[in-house]
Amino acid sequence: MRAALYTGPKRLDVVSRDLRPLRDDEVLVDVEACGICGTDVHIVEGTSRSSPPVVLGHEYAGRIVDTGKGVTSHALGERVAVDPNIACGECAYCRRGLVHLCSSLRALGVDIDGGMAEFCIVPAAQLYALGEDMAPEVCAFVEPVSCAVHGIDKAHIAPGDAVIIIGGGPIGQIMLQLARVAGAAFTVLVEPVAEKRALAAASVASRVVDPHDTDVGDAVFEDLPEGADVVIECAGLPSTAQLALKLARRGGPVEFFGVCPIGSTLPLEPHQVYFKELTIVGSYINPHTFSRAIALLQQGRVVVKDFPIARFPVDGVHEALRYHRENRTLKSIIVP
Repeated sequence: MRAALYTGPKRLDVVSRDLRPLRDDEVLVDVEACGICGTDVHIVEGTSRSSPPVVLGHEYAGRIVDTGKGVTSHALGERVAVDPNIACGECAYCRRGLVHLCSSLRALGVDIDGGMAEFCIVPAAQLYALGEDMAPEVCAFVEPVSCAVHGIDKAHIAPGDAVIIIGGGPIGQIMLQLARVAGAAFTVLVEPVAEKRALAAASVASRVVDPHDTDVGDAVFEDLPEGADVVIECAGLPSTAQLALKLARRGGPVEFFGVCPIGSTLPLEPHQVYFKELTIVGSYINPHTFSRAIALLQQGRVVVKDFPIARFPVDGVHEALRYHRENRTLKSIIVP
């Protein structure tokens, strides 16, 4: 089979590989679609952790074409989405129910071969059944939506709140929709790319702001003199993380969802946090949110079918990554 194999910083090659035999608790998935996200870009650039050599791809779905002899929970031919995060179940965090903070957490597509391949071997426990009514590209969004659902949980949006999303990539667009589902009455997207602003304005954003064309603070405070009830940073930049602290009202939560490069820092005025009584919260991956993500997509509460998507074969993975880096599409998806 063809697979995108990462062997170290700046080293990603498309190779032909044989599949090993299945273990009793594993299944073989014929990959239908695998999304590329910022984490994949960071891994290839060497600014996010991984365990090479490894086949990348952690946002994927497909169809079961073989099962280990101990698998009884899933059947041949079943369409499935893959939760890539595998907790140990034994550490102090797992025993507290904080499986996403597991001391020995491993992930398909990061530490174990993932979905940027024609086929992928997956532990059966990581699979969630899908129906036949969702397009393959939509199925590939289950994992990012599941992460965004956890972010919304952590943000504690109340009905009637004003919510600012910084960053209009796929996650930012999904967050806007989820904020509305959670009851937000007024939503603002801060995003420099015109096409992303237009997409948000045509769907659920009450206002879009171009940070290159206007002072974001002035624009936001024009509508929200006290600041936003909730601010969610989805761009993954120190500068936008610092902006998020400025835009929150007193007593408002600020969520760092975007993945800043490891080692990056930002200036922080402790008095600002004290005086505004800010709550700064992080949001990390997707504990127990996969089923909810599937339901939101199946019921049309989160809609991704209108997102600009660029499709590539496995052999086109480098172009897919380039499209992502250069903002030439909202989402690059590998369709083996």
